Amino acid sequence: MHTRRTFLLSALAATALAATGLPAHATTETLDVYKTPWCGCCTAWVDHMREAGFAVRVTELDDLEPLKSAHGIPAELASCHTALIGGFAIEGHVPAADVIRLLKERPAAAGLAVPGMPMGSPGMEMDGHTEPYYVVLFGPGTRTVFARY
Repeated sequence: MHTRRTFLLSALAATALAATGLPAHATTETLDVYKTPWCGCCTAWVDHMREAGFAVRVTELDDLEPLKSAHGIPAELASCHTALIGGFAIEGHVPAADVIRLLKERPAAAGLAVPGMPMGSPGMEMDGHTEPYYVVLFGPGTRTVFARY
């Protein structure tokens, strides 16, 4: 099952990246991921990002709230893990293609978030169940839909 999941993730990531016109290795920056030691879906998201070509460094913390607060992530946009890259915060199950687009466009924002843990988002694939979700571009005083799935 894991091999099938990995293949499907790779295929989805490749399709999403092709749609953006960006290469898989669009950045040399390391993605610093902060997660709790007991979160399995966070590990699956890290795998998704690595498969998309990101160099990933994982740090496990028992409490992510101080980190989220320090990087301006509003509580209503919170998820189970936080990543930092290129001066941006990446909150939750954001698809790799959206992170690549963010790094290419570099809008005036604090980062991207997928609030909660929507089924079907990267790292939350379970038995083909999906639900619609948004990737939100956020910053001080601003929130905009960056992508829809």
